[in-house]
Amino acid sequence: MKSPNILIVENESIVAMEIENYLFSLDYTIIGICSSAEDAYQKAIQNDVDLVLMDIYLENSSGIEATRKIKQSKPNLPIIFLSAYIDEETISQAIKVNPQAYLMKPFNRNELAVAIKIALNYQNKNRVKGDIYLDNEFSFESKSSQLICCEEVVSLTKKERTLLKLFLKNINTLISITTIEYELWPDKPSNNSRRRSLISRLRAKLKHRFIETYSSEGYIFKIDI
Repeated sequence: MKSPNILIVENESIVAMEIENYLFSLDYTIIGICSSAEDAYQKAIQNDVDLVLMDIYLENSSGIEATRKIKQSKPNLPIIFLSAYIDEETISQAIKVNPQAYLMKPFNRNELAVAIKIALNYQNKNRVKGDIYLDNEFSFESKSSQLICCEEVVSLTKKERTLLKLFLKNINTLISITTIEYELWPDKPSNNSRRRSLISRLRAKLKHRFIETYSSEGYIFKIDI
């Protein structure tokens, strides 16, 4: 079987080399490494690329703009965003170009490996679904408490899984900040930073779908039923 060709677009050369070495260990083929939007575009359209790992912030350019341009020529090419930034504006712009995943730096190797598998299997028409349907990519298997995306199990921490199960018990219903704090940390005082960090991590693993924030009130997990 042909080894998938991956293009690494990363502003930090050390990070790019670390990713390259790890992907080599997984038997992927690295088709190239670049750090600018124009180089990314040229390599993506001129080569047989199966997947692009795209840094959001590049040399004097944007990975989002590079992705938009690439998808004009190769609309089905899966792209995974890599970024240390999770501000609402960046996320909003990233979602518009439909990446297969959005990994927050620093990410661990397992997260990267799973995201790549999901992206490479994105076109598979016979995807396994859990018993709770979220959308055409995501589902949840209640018996095993596993989040599934495009036939792959998404790695969740214990707290992330607990929070997701709380959301799924209250779909399309406002869950107060107080309720989340009590369910997740019953023996600890309220901590906004801790809660927001957990919400951000789960949001990223859900590709920034479903979870909507209601300022000073709580959150709603919205899906179409």
